[in-house]
Amino acid sequence: MSVNITIPGFLKRATNGTKMVEVHGNTVGDCLKKLVELFPPIGNELLDKQGELLPYVDIRVSGHSARPEGLAKPVKDGDELYILFLLGGG
Repeated sequence: MSVNITIPGFLKRATNGTKMVEVHGNTVGDCLKKLVELFPPIGNELLDKQGELLPYVDIRVSGHSARPEGLAKPVKDGDELYILFLLGGG
């Protein structure tokens, strides 16, 4: 499956300024794995040491949150992934 991942501005330093990356995969996890293979520094920004999404990272699949499935969420050809960082405060 061909999927485009949009890289937000604050992560472009980890992708040498690349704004969008086309990857192939069947799940969000497959796609992010390919992204990290292409740009290893981005892995530290998105994933914990166990390879799971950091709690403040959300991945949108064609406009819909990947939660609760997270990395296991299936993707289909032509989907677009967006990386979002959730903000909190108190």
